[in-house]
Amino acid sequence: MKPTLLMAPQLPQGLVTQLEAHYRVLGPFPSAAPEALPAGAEEAVALLTIGGLPTRAALLDALPALRLVACYGTGYEGVELDACRARGIAVTTAGDANATAVAEFAFGLILASARRLLQGDAFVRSGRWQGNAVERMPQVPGLAGRRLGIYGLGEIGRRIARRGEAFDMEIGYFNRSPRAELDYVYHGSLLELARWSDVLVVAVRASAETIGAVNAEVLAALGAEGHLVNISRGSVVDEDALADALEQHVIAGAGLDVFAKEPEVPERLRQQANLVLSPHVAANAASAQSAQQQVMLANIAAILQGGELRNRIA
Repeated sequence: MKPTLLMAPQLPQGLVTQLEAHYRVLGPFPSAAPEALPAGAEEAVALLTIGGLPTRAALLDALPALRLVACYGTGYEGVELDACRARGIAVTTAGDANATAVAEFAFGLILASARRLLQGDAFVRSGRWQGNAVERMPQVPGLAGRRLGIYGLGEIGRRIARRGEAFDMEIGYFNRSPRAELDYVYHGSLLELARWSDVLVVAVRASAETIGAVNAEVLAALGAEGHLVNISRGSVVDEDALADALEQHVIAGAGLDVFAKEPEVPERLRQQANLVLSPHVAANAASAQSAQQQVMLANIAAILQGGELRNRIA
């Protein structure tokens, strides 16, 4: 009999097809409540999920055969790690499998916001462009020589920093602790980093401590020529404060790939012309998706065959 896997969200069909060749795959299921589990879930040896979905003790208790919680992406904020440790359930993530793709996308949002790409597109499409001698778009500061601040210098943050260097930007960061091996400017707080930065990129891992960390005070410190980019989790940015900052031109612009209550996007944000919106697709590159899937497949096989788990966090 094939081992049973439980799929919390709908995972990419290509991955599901590969899984179904070797395993009995149940799900997706509509909520994290134990009563929402499909028939046969008590036989599941692995739970396949994403970091933003709650995986709490009550759900784990309803899965007596569970040996692995495998997160498809890099986040694991929804997983109750202590409950998993108490049961001896391993927890894994995709590690840095999508880091390059997310860093690429982050820089796309930086360019779109700081160089006003969407406004230029709208200017041409509207028919207003009659040659630059008649009317041209306002000048912008550009990126070369400007300061790129990165909140969270993990695998994704470091890749963003390297791309910033290629644009001749000065790099600073705020992390839980300084990275002595890196020649970037360390700041002791997010507020201090925001004051220093021209562009502030949120790449920090989501946690209880980071909820609403980018608030009105941080945005005011970023300043009237500053740009905010978030490719981390929507919960890190106070969306009401961001809407205020954009409406009142406290900052120059922003780019968001993530939101607090996806797929809901607050109406005030959708109305901002100086905001670039994207539907949580920073990791949606073929190379990244293939790498994430290979990590998940390898970890499922490892837990069943006694092999070494990749990117284990519990």
